[in-house]
Amino acid sequence: MAKAASKKPKKPTKAAKIVPLWKRPLLWLRKWLLRGSFVLVAIVLLWISAYTVIAPPTTAYIISESRRLGGVDRTWVPIDEVAAVMPRSVVAAEDANFCQHWGFDMGAIRDAIEEGSNRGASTLTQQVVKNAFLWHGRSWIRKGMEALLTPVVEMIWTKRRIVEVYLNIAEFDEGVFGVDAAAHHYFGVSPSNLTATQAARLAAILPNPKGRSAKNPSNFVRKRSSSIRDGAATIDLDGRAACFQS
Repeated sequence: MAKAASKKPKKPTKAAKIVPLWKRPLLWLRKWLLRGSFVLVAIVLLWISAYTVIAPPTTAYIISESRRLGGVDRTWVPIDEVAAVMPRSVVAAEDANFCQHWGFDMGAIRDAIEEGSNRGASTLTQQVVKNAFLWHGRSWIRKGMEALLTPVVEMIWTKRRIVEVYLNIAEFDEGVFGVDAAAHHYFGVSPSNLTATQAARLAAILPNPKGRSAKNPSNFVRKRSSSIRDGAATIDLDGRAACFQS
């Protein structure tokens, strides 16, 4: 008679892990925080991506100023309908190395640290992120969010789009936002007809448009305008304007 096949002893089943009652709310909270973070990231990415084709309708600062003043002057204008010297003037004034960085000008940051200030360290992309997606202020939370969003905008948008959005949301006087409103407000012309001098003066009043005038320039604005005009011509010749020119 054949011997019965020997049976392998069964491995003891692991008992289901019992989560203590006091830990269950923490696990639930962690799960929903994780899900919420994914949803928030997706919304932000969708928002940034949408602005590659949709003109930003407004910003937090424009809304704030509109409430304070009872309205603002602002009309979106495509960059193709702006005199080519205007984008060059703004870049020359605010971020001459715009085409050579990925959102942060490390050289300017190092210089600012050595000088003990943050003057000149903020790039055009950082300013667009602050104005288009965040709020004005000096809090560490806002600066941290700006640092996170800046490289994302650089990855999703073209350099030309960054300049276009900047020109349309920048403040040029109290209640005057965007290059279209600024050109009419100061010189009575459309942005496509701005001269090199007029474009340089508009760029020269940034980032303090409420304390400076492009129509009645102070000596400081005149000198700065002259420097910006030369700078705009320089970046056009040496290729530093190539990334945003058609």
